[in-house]
Amino acid sequence: MNTGIKSRTINAKPSANQHHKSDRFVYTGDSPVKNSFNWASFVNLFDYIKPYMKQILVAAAFVLFGTLAQVAAPAIIAIAIDQAINPKNGDSSVRLLLIYAALMFFLCVLQMAISQYRIRKTNKIGQQIICDLRLTLFRRIQSMSLRFFDKMPAGSILQRLTGDIAALEDLVTNGTVNLIMDIFQLIGVITILLIWNFKLGLLIVLTVPLIFAVSSILRKKIRVSFQEMRLKQAYINAHLNDAIQGIKVTQAYEQEKNNIRYFERINGDNIRIWDKASALNQLFIPIIQLSIVVDIIILFLYGSHLVETGVMTVGLFVGYANYMSNFWEPVQRIGQLYSNLLVGMASSERIFEFIKETPGETEAPNAKNLAPIKGEICFEQVVFKYDENLVALRGIDLTIYPGQTVALVGSTGAGKSTLVNLLCRFYDPSEGRVLIDGTDIREVTLHSLRSQISIVLQDTFIFLGTVRENIRYGNLDATDEEVEQAAKSVFAHDFILRLPQGYDTLLQEQGGMLSTGQKQLVSFARAIIANPRILILDEATANIDTETDKHIQQALNALQSGRTTVIVAHRLSTIRDADQIYVLDHGELIEQGRHQELIENAGTYRKFIEMQKFLAAGE
Repeated sequence: MNTGIKSRTINAKPSANQHHKSDRFVYTGDSPVKNSFNWASFVNLFDYIKPYMKQILVAAAFVLFGTLAQVAAPAIIAIAIDQAINPKNGDSSVRLLLIYAALMFFLCVLQMAISQYRIRKTNKIGQQIICDLRLTLFRRIQSMSLRFFDKMPAGSILQRLTGDIAALEDLVTNGTVNLIMDIFQLIGVITILLIWNFKLGLLIVLTVPLIFAVSSILRKKIRVSFQEMRLKQAYINAHLNDAIQGIKVTQAYEQEKNNIRYFERINGDNIRIWDKASALNQLFIPIIQLSIVVDIIILFLYGSHLVETGVMTVGLFVGYANYMSNFWEPVQRIGQLYSNLLVGMASSERIFEFIKETPGETEAPNAKNLAPIKGEICFEQVVFKYDENLVALRGIDLTIYPGQTVALVGSTGAGKSTLVNLLCRFYDPSEGRVLIDGTDIREVTLHSLRSQISIVLQDTFIFLGTVRENIRYGNLDATDEEVEQAAKSVFAHDFILRLPQGYDTLLQEQGGMLSTGQKQLVSFARAIIANPRILILDEATANIDTETDKHIQQALNALQSGRTTVIVAHRLSTIRDADQIYVLDHGELIEQGRHQELIENAGTYRKFIEMQKFLAAGE
């Protein structure tokens, strides 16, 4: 379907994800997940890692060589001390010492080269995985129905696309291969320590289970804290989005101080949650440092005893001291990785919660393409409920014939825009059917349906880009000439030429440099260039001035020729010449007919028109 904003600004119902609390709205469409440690999220993540397994294995092979070089270094030092510097007779071999020094130099250069390759390779792989994940998440968001956006605030969605993805990025980029490297190093070091002296080696490594015992106690609390922190950040993003988008309303009602107070409150909440998560996370560091001190004491007390009794050489004692560093470095990194893992767990659950979200209006497995339509629209006993307590339509029966122009009239909340939403299949009926040319629209693909419909809304959306790109959004294959012809047909050409770079003028977000009427004209051109079979105008001329409205009516008359047009409007000039007018009230169809017939009936429509004339006279 071709629309100015892909029809994402239809506000047919109050947001279901907000409730009023004191002086602000508080978003409730998001909550922390408090299940036990959920490895299923990382099983899901592995699906994105799997395509790069060959590259990861190559990087892991280089890591193995680098680890062997690192693990071998203390052993070479120990051997050099015992052989090149003989503590028994005081002799030394300069030749042997130079050989061991050269070997150490070679191992250091090899380790540096492998490390540089590993960093470049793992960063590249990690970025590719994150890119795939971000694209999947964005695709899922683009496919969601309006029900999803009704309940989920924009801040929460942005938090997943930015903050949560960033949290996973560090884990995926550095965590996978670094974990392999640290495990290799630990296995190598522990093996050597146990081979050199089993009792001393066993005493040194016995402190490791203590760390894992403490981590198992802390992990759930840390994970929940990080989830709560992500949730608070989503609140901040939501408020920032509202504050920026609604700055004109804020300043008009002088609510700047109130906005600042509210931001201070949620920002303070975020800091408190961050402090709590950080404090819990930092508990790992003193535990590891305490374990290192215990191992040093064990080495000096028991190791020196072994040297005095001749069970261990001085070289091996020095080797043990060096391996202490090689042992605890990977343990500390694994501890840090575990912290990243907890952050990644909180983020991955929120990300895959979105990815696994089922779109409200999905295509049937056997959905077929809707053939080029003639434009007959039929609503059969249509009932629609946003929820059990909010019924928008109550048994609507109406038929719109090909080429007809019909108008939907009624007070706010009567159900006019809801009918339009059902026709575009932004929602599905709770009961009944919507048919186009006799085909239930739930049985056809969304693309084949929406590509033959254009919709123009009262609150049009201008994308960041040039005027030409905004018009071409309705048909990306349109030529420059077709773009300009579409603009001319809605009398937008002249004002566009007066812009600094004409059609190539870069428009900022929401088209700040354009007036409301000019933005609406761009939206008209966007709809016209799509050449739809069904045209929907949802209060599309509400923001057009009277003089411009005359030109727009001429353009619309040509545009509506041969097309089915559905108009939602209050302006008399827009609905007066409709082939059929349907009057809605509280979700029910109460009147229908042509303008003059309904005036003569002296019913709700006549009162509606008289009220419009009274308001117009007052202006």
